Amino acid sequence: MRSSDTTAGPGGARDVLVYTRTAGYRHDSIPAGAAALTELATAAGLSAETTEDPAAFAPGRLARCAAVVLLSTTGSVLTDAGRAAFEAYVRAGGGVLAIHAAANAEPDWPFYGELLGTRFAGHPEIQPGTVCVDEPAHPATAPLPERWEWTDEWYNFTADPRAAGVRVLARADETRYRGGTHGADHPLVWCRDAAPGRGRVLFTALGHAAEAYADPAFRAHLAGALDWVAGPR
Repeated sequence: MRSSDTTAGPGGARDVLVYTRTAGYRHDSIPAGAAALTELATAAGLSAETTEDPAAFAPGRLARCAAVVLLSTTGSVLTDAGRAAFEAYVRAGGGVLAIHAAANAEPDWPFYGELLGTRFAGHPEIQPGTVCVDEPAHPATAPLPERWEWTDEWYNFTADPRAAGVRVLARADETRYRGGTHGADHPLVWCRDAAPGRGRVLFTALGHAAEAYADPAFRAHLAGALDWVAGPR
């Protein structure tokens, strides 16, 4: 990640809020993921807090955040007031890193679905596969080989997020595993650039297993993603 003197969000915010609340399926990997993200944030000179308290989504708290990380959140995990504060944070230029099951959060909130560009639709069994990197220059995918052999829970989605204007950074090669539903073009990692009225958002479908968060390549992927969403505009 960038050195601590440059990694800061809008207005110089230096906190990372790692949100792990679940109202549906709960991944056993959440503690390992939260610990890894805390380490990565600290290494970047940021201060990380892990919470499941929806009251953390308040304007004053979010104003101190360079990034909000939604770590495998599932179901309706925000209050109405929290939704309003989160939307205002994003529209003001806040950074969001959504990981794995975060695609299955806030199912009845249109803003969140539009923010991610699509929603979770299911997955086959966890199995080995291949990640194809489309944008090797992006901080989230720069640490990865062009074709990265990886074992995960390969998510399918309700629609191609490209239709929502996202930038796809990496895809799954459906010929290398069973159960994909998108064919030759299966988005797996994508982002939205900073733009007027909207903050920086990156989603990675990877991160099902606890051991993933100890893997150097996956940690480098998360570090680059956090660097991009939390960095200066």
